Amino acid sequence: MPLAGALRIERGAVVSFVGGGGKTSSMFRLAQELSSAGLRVLTTTTTHISEEQARIAPASIGWNELGLLDALLDRHRHCLLAGPPDGKGRIMGTPAELINSLHRRAGIDIILIEADGSKSRPFKAPGEQEPVVPEATTILVPIAGVDSIGKPLDEKTVHRPEIAALLASQQPGSAITSETLARVLAHPRGGAKQLPAGARLIPLLNRADAEDDLRKAGDAAERLLAGAAVDSVIISAMNQDPPVREAWVPTAGIVLAAGLSTRFGAVKQTLAWKGTTLAAQAARTALDAGLNPVVAVLGSGAEKVEKALESFPVQFAFNPDYAAGQSTSVRKGLEALPSRTGAALFILADQPLIDSTLIRRIVQAHRRTFARACVPVFEGKRGNPVLFDRSLFGELRELSGDTGGKPLLEKYRDHVISIPAGPEALADIDTPEDYERLRKSIFWRNGVAVHLL
Repeated sequence: MPLAGALRIERGAVVSFVGGGGKTSSMFRLAQELSSAGLRVLTTTTTHISEEQARIAPASIGWNELGLLDALLDRHRHCLLAGPPDGKGRIMGTPAELINSLHRRAGIDIILIEADGSKSRPFKAPGEQEPVVPEATTILVPIAGVDSIGKPLDEKTVHRPEIAALLASQQPGSAITSETLARVLAHPRGGAKQLPAGARLIPLLNRADAEDDLRKAGDAAERLLAGAAVDSVIISAMNQDPPVREAWVPTAGIVLAAGLSTRFGAVKQTLAWKGTTLAAQAARTALDAGLNPVVAVLGSGAEKVEKALESFPVQFAFNPDYAAGQSTSVRKGLEALPSRTGAALFILADQPLIDSTLIRRIVQAHRRTFARACVPVFEGKRGNPVLFDRSLFGELRELSGDTGGKPLLEKYRDHVISIPAGPEALADIDTPEDYERLRKSIFWRNGVAVHLL
């Protein structure tokens, strides 16, 4: 996916890049994507930039030439703003106060800033006087090169290794690990230093060119998302097209366990299933797949369902309007999620054959595409569970009646990813006969019994 999509860039954004391992290339790559989409982009730095790097921009001006900015943006859609040359092959940076004022200037859609230096090292920790992050920043992107993993935490690989070692709680000279990157990038005195109030923190793990790099970066991304401050994590290879290999977001699981079970004739959520209950099986599967948080929406038979789930680390959301249909449970589940949740996967309590492997495949499809929805499909038929990107949360809340997200899957069919699945994606329990068949691991398709196990 493009970098702009992974960052969820909107008009008015101010993005500051810090760290090492690809700040300048990331900034100019993002500028190219945005200007090609018709947006007016201003790039700049609060430290300095080499004269060679400055020439990447199609146009540039100095502080005393702001009167030319509108005309250059009209012509090129992208312009670099910087200070005078320092006589050492570098161009001086722009004061943060000036950037803050330009943020409010009409005619500039996006501002991108390189907010510190790294002496060309793939990994760094900030010094006492850095970074210089303007208050107008809406997205702070701390960067590290995945190629630093496995190398010693020393001057050859790390800018200010003694500070990085302190923040990572390890010895200078010891091997850099995925955990090292995660600790430093998310630390309030590391990658998150000077994070403005309300700004999103999106670490970027660059130079993940090979599959082994991707695996290491994924380990770091998982650790980063465990912190409350991180909005999402981007894994990239800026020398590839498109540059983003994966984008990790906090992904929640919503177990829909509030239904009336009208056709079944009893509360089916607490039916026995292989030593547990249907509701507990759904919760366990969601937790095993790494979804966090997992919210169980309760309604009919709420006390019994809650008791069946009391040993699981799940949150409960009671839906008093459960009789009005599934859309009310969808709404209640979304209301219970943290604001930084990037995607939610809806799991039906009456589909006990769904396993964590399928859920992980669905989540992985979203990481690689940022599709609006990801759906398991068997023989051309959509099944469950379904993942919805947070870009659709607002429309999901507006649904009514006894329906889930099907109307949105139809509306955005060109933005829905299908994940090949087995018949378990369609196998649910509506009647006592269904229950008995699934207990024997039998799924009926076109009048033919198919043994699933």
